[in-house]
Amino acid sequence: MALSAGTRRTVACLLVGLGALLIVAALLIPTYTVGKLAKTPLDLEITTIATNAPGEDSLVLDSKSLSAPEGAAKIDSNVPLVSQRFVTVEEPSDADEMTVQAGQTLRRIDKQGDTGLLTATIDRVTIDRKTGEPVAKEPNGSIAVTVDKEMKSVAEPVQHTGLQYRFPIGTEKKDYPYFDLNARKTVDAKFVEESEINNMKVYHFQQSIPATNLYDVVKAPTNKLTFPAAKWGVPGDGDVTMARWYTNTRDLWVEPKTGTVIKGGEQIHLYYGRDAKPEVTALKSHIVFDENTIESQISVAKENIDKLSLYGRIMPIILGVVGVIALIVGVVLGIRGGGSGPAPAGGGGPLSQGRGARRADTDPPTEQIKITKQP
Repeated sequence: MALSAGTRRTVACLLVGLGALLIVAALLIPTYTVGKLAKTPLDLEITTIATNAPGEDSLVLDSKSLSAPEGAAKIDSNVPLVSQRFVTVEEPSDADEMTVQAGQTLRRIDKQGDTGLLTATIDRVTIDRKTGEPVAKEPNGSIAVTVDKEMKSVAEPVQHTGLQYRFPIGTEKKDYPYFDLNARKTVDAKFVEESEINNMKVYHFQQSIPATNLYDVVKAPTNKLTFPAAKWGVPGDGDVTMARWYTNTRDLWVEPKTGTVIKGGEQIHLYYGRDAKPEVTALKSHIVFDENTIESQISVAKENIDKLSLYGRIMPIILGVVGVIALIVGVVLGIRGGGSGPAPAGGGGPLSQGRGARRADTDPPTEQIKITKQP
């Protein structure tokens, strides 16, 4: 059933309005929605586990050998290690900023309980949810490495700078400042190359921490020790005081669209020395994310990639195409609906004249009667 001219004009206006609305939505969604998605989620919970790199030696100082009455310091070899980190979001957090807390432990799993615990830290930092950079206020974080008499962690205010637990959305092939938790300073993570991990494109960054005297960082008793030279296993007589030093080469493989760290590795070297030269190894090992952690991080990255693709590309294309079609159909329908109306009634037109002519031809002639007037 054909639409009347008035109905066609109404439908045309609705289609034009709908098309314009969809086109505007297609233009705004990438700007507004993607901007909301391009932030670290407030329900963030990430567990990463790293273990010894296969085929590489792992050295750990036997702490009991230092306190033993006899014998030199003993260094254990081929020590199985596991580093576990649990990252959560804490208060204060809001639409623009969030406080990240990371509890991290390093254990030797060939010993039970506390005897196997080598290091434990609780790190807190308030970051910008979009860039991942610490916020510009003091202090913006804290680090706890000790406990009080009630076995509660003692947090010390520490100003954080640089990235730490994630890279920015749209990571680029350039160097980024990266905060080292042990040295408590920022050193650039340098871009190395583009590669793939389990068919996912990643950017490889590497950070090198120079030899750092940890006693200058934290005045902890374990960061400066005095023992007889024989206990240290070095030549000489009398007591020798050594500081604890730290170096590290950190590798990070980052999915660039989301800034997710897919894989991480650290070549840690802790040692005691009278200067920066290593004399007694405390810990030397190369630990890397295990395969389960890598797969978990890949899943997180893919989920975020799909969200960014849906709102940043797929939905705008669909809405834009449907909007253009609706706009074109509305315009065409409006033009067709705006034509001339029905012809006016009455004479004067060819149609009425033709009808009059047809009546004249078909009506029978009128009979004329002649009447003669009588005288």
